[in-house]
Amino acid sequence: MLPDLSRRSVIALGAGLGATALTNNAFARAPKLGTQSPYFYRFKLGDAEVTVVSDGQLPLGDPAGAFLGVPKDEVAKMLADNFMSPTNVVLEQNAPIVNFGDRLVLFDTGMGASKAFGPTTGRLTKSINEAGIKPEEIDAIVCSHAHIDHIGGIVDDGGTPLFPNAQVYLAQSDFDFWTDEGKLGSPLKDFVVHARKNLMPVRDRIKFFKDGEQFLPGITAIAAPGHTVGHTMFNVESAGKSFTFMGDLSHHSVLLLERPRMEFAYDTDPKQAAATRVKLLDTIAANKTAVMSYHFAWPGLGHVVKAGDGYRYIAEPMVMQL
Repeated sequence: MLPDLSRRSVIALGAGLGATALTNNAFARAPKLGTQSPYFYRFKLGDAEVTVVSDGQLPLGDPAGAFLGVPKDEVAKMLADNFMSPTNVVLEQNAPIVNFGDRLVLFDTGMGASKAFGPTTGRLTKSINEAGIKPEEIDAIVCSHAHIDHIGGIVDDGGTPLFPNAQVYLAQSDFDFWTDEGKLGSPLKDFVVHARKNLMPVRDRIKFFKDGEQFLPGITAIAAPGHTVGHTMFNVESAGKSFTFMGDLSHHSVLLLERPRMEFAYDTDPKQAAATRVKLLDTIAANKTAVMSYHFAWPGLGHVVKAGDGYRYIAEPMVMQL
């Protein structure tokens, strides 16, 4: 039981505590640290352990330059209504590493040394080290497609593989398209140069998968063309639990979900990409499949639900105990 306290004694007690706080205020000061926690997050998937690592934030800038077919004011309102900057779209780069017990599989590799989108990218190796994983322990790199921000970390600037023991998996149609020297004189030149830089040094390690193929135990390819000709999602499964790694099916958790038929400037075939997005998001939502998104807010794990003519992304809360 608490002792009976009069109103006067409570006020006096409060005044005394306030005076003590003021007296000790100088001792409570501390320097601002200016640091953040390591850029990795782990969760369980059946018998497997998934470690999501980051290549850093990727700013696209003004959304009007990338998200097309919807009035600029409407795009800005969609962002502002979701407490996002209406003038600078910032994407994450979430790369899951799945430890199946007998092998480590990394999905996509970030920008590497390229600073085409600014100085905040290119931290994948640092993130992997922060997570306590060594690059030489990676057995397989599974690429959703051959764009600059997904295959950029396969080799270093000198062409030496950054993951010396890893087999590389990619759709052949994407390999053929983005390593084609005939496109070096086209607007796609920078993408082709980057793809050739990262893929040609490991050409003898690349294996191609087909749509619907379980090309590694627990990993099944799901064709999702449009963003690129061979863009692919992956179903990742262990002991009856699964998620779908969506790659670039949707770059944005609001714009391309609420308005899934909106076009994205970096799509090879924007019309096909929009049709693919609607078809596959319908399936994901209907099946209540967990998703892992490369570009959604860190760490990119959640669910997609139907909402009117579009969809809504529900992030899964981070759980800090395994």
